[in-house]
Amino acid sequence: MSAGVVVVGAGQAGFQLAASLREAGYADPVTLIGDEADLPYQRPPLSKAYLAGRTDAAGLELRPAAYFSDHHIRHRPSLRVASIDRPGRRLLCAGGEAVAYEHLVLATGARNRVLPVPGADRPGVFQLRGRADADALKAALGEARAVAIVGAGFIGLEFAGICAARGLAVTVIEAADRPMARAVSTDTGAFFVHAHGAAGIRFVFGSGVVAVAGAERAEAVHLSDGTAIAADLVLVGIGVVPNQELAEAAGLAVGDGILVDAFLATDDPAVSAIGDCARAPSRFADGAPVRIESVQNALDQGRCLAARLAGRPAAYDAVPWFWSDQGPHKLQIAGLATPSDLAVVRPLPAGLCVFRFRDGRLSAVETVDRPGDHMAARRILAQGRALSPEDAADPGHDLKALATGR
Repeated sequence: MSAGVVVVGAGQAGFQLAASLREAGYADPVTLIGDEADLPYQRPPLSKAYLAGRTDAAGLELRPAAYFSDHHIRHRPSLRVASIDRPGRRLLCAGGEAVAYEHLVLATGARNRVLPVPGADRPGVFQLRGRADADALKAALGEARAVAIVGAGFIGLEFAGICAARGLAVTVIEAADRPMARAVSTDTGAFFVHAHGAAGIRFVFGSGVVAVAGAERAEAVHLSDGTAIAADLVLVGIGVVPNQELAEAAGLAVGDGILVDAFLATDDPAVSAIGDCARAPSRFADGAPVRIESVQNALDQGRCLAARLAGRPAAYDAVPWFWSDQGPHKLQIAGLATPSDLAVVRPLPAGLCVFRFRDGRLSAVETVDRPGDHMAARRILAQGRALSPEDAADPGHDLKALATGR
């Protein structure tokens, strides 16, 4: 009997692949290996609804336990894979167990960057990646008085909004000169600085953290400009690094992610990679390989690879899109922009719509509280429809009509 497909990583990408294989009629064994004890669960709500108390642990689960037995998906929780024996087509696990595979899928995700300064390991300093992190933060929030957030990315700003809603003093520290600098335009960043500032959140830009000070736990964050920010709770959100070590040790090509082709295959035909750990070519990056950290990418790559393994191969070509709930505002992004892309702001009575252009072509659209415009943008980008900067700036130019070809 075939060993079937073995997936290392039970996050959104790994689970979606397993589920899509069964939906596609794949009949051989499917094994889903995760190093956490939980059932596969959603991570995006951890920094949003879960911390805010709008959903519980059961609400995070992608499927209940019965789903896995009903669909003949073998879920192996709390199992750490130590190495890959590619010639023998097997995984060697930390406890000595060997798991055979016909086709191996690496969906190992990413991990948080560590703040490399003295005191970063003090009690009161947190990161947010998994449910255990969120549970620890929840408990700490009940006692916190002043919060410092290192990093003005999505996670940091989402957490800032939750803390501000609780009436806590919040300071966001960012080494760059604006928030979300790698993800959004200056205009979108300025919108959120104003919105968060109106909620009482303080920003410190252009200064790095040099130490976290305190007697027994965090009491202050010291900055490179010589100032100190009082804080008894510190959240570090300075980005992630891909979990590529298994692949690298096995001799697979890596480079800020596991390198795959347009069909999500590595340089070993028996091994593929998907999700946050994978770097794949994208027409939205002018054909260059990119590593995309989003639920959309995890889901769509899982579906794409499942179709190939079930005998219906197609190149991965999904439009990248992202979202972030920050306080009362929802940021949505369609496409992939670079910091040098032209930004065109459409005048609107409410919300925000920023069009990004690269070499005269639409590369991305950033919207705030404009779900209809976001959906239209996704269709426009998927179909490669032409939009000029002049039409983008004209609020009378109908995006929905362009998206539907009417």
